[in-house]
Amino acid sequence: MFKKKFGLMLLFVLLFLAACGGGEADQETTPEASANDDIDMEEAGLWGEIEDAGEITVATSGTLIAASYYDEQDELTGYDVEVAKEIAKRLGLEINFEIMSIDSMLPAIDSGRIDLAINDIEATDSRKEQFNFSEPYKYSHSVMAVRESDHSGINSLEDLEGKKAGGGATTIYSQIAEYYGAEIVTYGNANNEAYLRDVSTGRTDVVVNDYYLTTFGVAAFPDFDLTVHPDIAFHPTEQAIVMKKDEDQLTEKINEVLETMRADGTLSELAIQFYEADASVPVDQEIEEIDSEILEELDL
Repeated sequence: MFKKKFGLMLLFVLLFLAACGGGEADQETTPEASANDDIDMEEAGLWGEIEDAGEITVATSGTLIAASYYDEQDELTGYDVEVAKEIAKRLGLEINFEIMSIDSMLPAIDSGRIDLAINDIEATDSRKEQFNFSEPYKYSHSVMAVRESDHSGINSLEDLEGKKAGGGATTIYSQIAEYYGAEIVTYGNANNEAYLRDVSTGRTDVVVNDYYLTTFGVAAFPDFDLTVHPDIAFHPTEQAIVMKKDEDQLTEKINEVLETMRADGTLSELAIQFYEADASVPVDQEIEEIDSEILEELDL
């Protein structure tokens, strides 16, 4: 009887120790697994957060005809907007657009308020030192919207001296106009009509901007005394999506999708839909280059 009781007690002790041993093993592996998870998330960076949330926040202005604007149904659309939507779709993400002025977008990326900005933003060497950029999704150059009646007295970049140029305070276009002596008249997140009407009425003299945006902007207001300057085309540009500096995994994901969109013709189709030309490839014409010393002085 004693041996039987002793045997049962011994069995119970062994089972108890085995259970405790299993708990210790669990305690040893769980922190390690947790640490590995933390390392993986750290390596993934912002992309890991976006993927985990299943959504991405993108800044755009909603004021650029053909690129980022509201249609007759009050739906946000345009080449830039539809490119962003397609990227999100292919990454399996919901997309949330934040409407803001171009001057607010880059600080919003730095602060983490938004994940990306897509708003016809030029990928300059200076900006690449502060932010990550995707591969270009658009190629263009700069032009001027002037009064059709007298070309606002402008026949060259040098003729910007003493003129009033409407534009955003921090845009490349405003920096170039100011370098050549123009007075910059700044706006908030104003629409195309406000900028172009002021040129037509003489409140300002010129808007320096992207070729495609200017062409479609001018065409939208046929009653204005307005034209795209026929003899001035300069500063070839590449537009790309902006992200926070060193978010390399997110940049890689965006570039992978852009590459497939280019290969399957989606980028070309969207560009032709909104610009009536394939802005997703470099422009096949001779464009005046701004002297490299000037660009360096402007920190572009």
